Amino acid sequence: MTPISSSFVRNPGLAARKLATLDHFSNGRVAVHIITGGSDAEQQRDGDWLDHDTRYRRTDEYLDIVRRVWTSEKPFDYQGEFYQLKQAFSEVKPLQQPHIPIYFGGASGAAVDVGAKHSNVYAFWGEPIAAIKQRIAEVKAAAPPGKDLRFSVSLRPILGETEAKAWEKAHYILSRINETRAKAGIQLSAGASLRPQAVGSLRLLDFAKESEIHDKRLWTPIAAATGARGNTTALVGTPEQVAESLFDYYKAGVTTLLIRGFDPVEDAIAYGRDVIPLVRQQVQQQERQIATVA
Repeated sequence: MTPISSSFVRNPGLAARKLATLDHFSNGRVAVHIITGGSDAEQQRDGDWLDHDTRYRRTDEYLDIVRRVWTSEKPFDYQGEFYQLKQAFSEVKPLQQPHIPIYFGGASGAAVDVGAKHSNVYAFWGEPIAAIKQRIAEVKAAAPPGKDLRFSVSLRPILGETEAKAWEKAHYILSRINETRAKAGIQLSAGASLRPQAVGSLRLLDFAKESEIHDKRLWTPIAAATGARGNTTALVGTPEQVAESLFDYYKAGVTTLLIRGFDPVEDAIAYGRDVIPLVRQQVQQQERQIATVA
């Protein structure tokens, strides 16, 4: 998946043409995740002075243009608040039809409105199951009538041969994170000045304040220790236990599970060998049961 920040890639037409070309080079394996921006301070460091809601209005226009460049059979003009184009067109169309899949994330009302309109897959960070169900309902309610939307959740599994070893590993990772941040002079507290601006991050911090563990094994202290600036909630347990929890998200309506660990190589191997086959097995079993009932 190719991340594109609409704040930094200023030319949506150029981005659309590059992505269409990449889609051909990759034989239709490209998806693009649109990132509007995490906070005013981060955006301003790169010269972007628009406020939160205004950035989402710009993203709305940006994606209007990208999708039209991908799908329009003739040149078009565009007059918007942020972009004005004359005879925009690309002879190179994506290999995937009708266009490259668009992933989108964001927990604010402005994000939901734009993401529900434009995305094929709406992405969430790892929140409790009940919260994910609620957010799926909110995004579906904001989507155009009849639109087929899929949903993704991002989590960081921490595996062990036994549940005790998994929790031992989880607490070791947390201790290393705290040590590293202490050495760097980084301190977090509940004070508003240190809280992130991103609504998704604030939600994770609120869940961390409510409880260290949600559902069966959704663990939140790493989110609390890092300010929840990213994918920071973990599923802790044996491969079988983690697979069961991932399948719970699938049953809640999630069809894309984005998992990554703290040891990029070893964790990727373990996920592919020990976790993903179990999740697929459970999904296939449920599909067979549904087919039998039908």
